[in-house]
Formats: sequence, C-alpha cells, structure tokens
Amino acid sequence: MANTTSAKKATRKIARRTEVNKSRRTRMRGFIRKVEEAIASGDSSAAQSALKAVQPVIMSAASKGDLHKNTASRKVSRLAARVKAVSA
Repeated sequence: MANTTSAKKATRKIARRTEVNKSRRTRMRGFIRKVEEAIASGDSSAAQSALKAVQPVIMSAASKGDLHKNTASRKVSRLAARVKAVSA
C-alpha cells in the first residue's frame, strides 16, 4: 500500500488512466469484431465500411500508446487483406 502522498496520488492517476485505456481497447475490439462478422457473413460492402470505421480507431489507439505503431499497422493490414479476399 502507498505510504506517501505522492504515491497515493500516483495510484489514483494510474487507476484513472487504466479505465481510459481499457475503454479505448474495448471500443477498438468491438470495431474489429464488426469487421470480422461482416467478413464471416460474406458481405463485402459491410466489411469495407466496417474497415473504414476501424482504421482510425486502431491508429488512434496506437497514437495514444495502447498499441505499438507496428502492431496497429499489422492489424489494419491483415484486416484489409481479409476484406479484399471477401470482395474478390
């Protein structure tokens, strides 16, 4: 348990940031799930629109530090390839 005032404040800050980061990650996963569901159903137009919606969400998570930049790029790239395969 934190003893000093600054350590107590740090634990409060960490708790707040954790909530924000969790919500951002959860939101991103929900967007990714929509793309994957559209891919599974074979609906190429829905998959493309869902991909357009998920790209800024993933890159935003990367810029905020929830994901590494390369991880975000890899996720977008793999989703785009899967959407392209459905369209073809």
